[in-house]
Amino acid sequence: MRILVATDAWHPQVNGVVRTYTELAEELPAHGAELVFITPEHFVSVPCPGYPEIRLALPSARRVERIIADAGADAIHIATEGPVGWMVRAHCLRRGLPFTTSYHTRFPEYAAALLKIPAPLAYAPLRRFHAPSTGVMVATPSLAKELSARGFSRLMPWSRGVDVKLFSPRALRIFGSVSPVFLYAGRVSKEKNIEAFLDADLPGLKVVVGDGPQLASLRRRYPGALFTGLKTGDELARHYASADVFVFPSRTDTFGLVLLEALACGLPVAAFPVTGPIDIIEEGQNGILDWDLAAAARKALALDRERARARALEFTWPHAARLFLANLNRAIGQHRISAGDNLHRRTRAQDSSASKRTSTGATA
Repeated sequence: MRILVATDAWHPQVNGVVRTYTELAEELPAHGAELVFITPEHFVSVPCPGYPEIRLALPSARRVERIIADAGADAIHIATEGPVGWMVRAHCLRRGLPFTTSYHTRFPEYAAALLKIPAPLAYAPLRRFHAPSTGVMVATPSLAKELSARGFSRLMPWSRGVDVKLFSPRALRIFGSVSPVFLYAGRVSKEKNIEAFLDADLPGLKVVVGDGPQLASLRRRYPGALFTGLKTGDELARHYASADVFVFPSRTDTFGLVLLEALACGLPVAAFPVTGPIDIIEEGQNGILDWDLAAAARKALALDRERARARALEFTWPHAARLFLANLNRAIGQHRISAGDNLHRRTRAQDSSASKRTSTGATA
């Protein structure tokens, strides 16, 4: 099975969307499928305002049509609601091609935090984007419940995984003898709410791992914290393993792959009780969820690191790949049934119309 994925998020970006589809592309061949991509790399692009490292594609309908034709894909999946996603969506609708989508990013909440646009208003274009999809893949039950209440339909569960060989407990302390160490890893930007972590009344050392548009300003404002910049691979795993608690201050993530990475390294989690953490963290076992983030972080110090690791072992990329394929096959099957029903109704309508014309002619 050959699957074309349209995504506006791609390398060299470092985020959960890119990581998810990179891992999926590596895993799917073992399940008899492969991914091919249509990304901003295929088009002229411009820097995203406020996030210059993110490129916004300027796709053309003709170029999109050619890429899709050359891909020879059996299925089309649209990962993001950006310029590439909208253009591929438009092509599929023009040609009557079925496609699935996924909901990775809370753009309405980002718009509220960054541009002061009320989140309810920003959901309208997202509902429109996903409405023609034969299936909308979502990462957690709580997100599915929330989107359903907002008018989204045909929601399908699609979990995530973690490389438990790379992210594993290690007997090291790269931050020296200071203790305890509270660590955040991820994008350093306003929507991640990192100030909630840095403002928390906590002993020991606070560490922020990652890069982003807020990095320079946060470094100036919080000289007592350690900002390491971007870390990946084994170096990132070493940072996780050297900490005592992973603090996740975001209120807008739809999942949070960093949660799984931290847990896999034996790191208990402190977070707000919101979508993502409430689906992954087992309260009092591998993490603490509390609206008082400092209290949650202090309580998490007492948790068993082995239980944190055990929770991460429940999330694997092979399982995520199987779910993705099952969702695609289900959506394709439902589309064929729907197309067959529509054809049957049109045929009956045509037969009925022809019968009426014949009857009228006979009467005349």
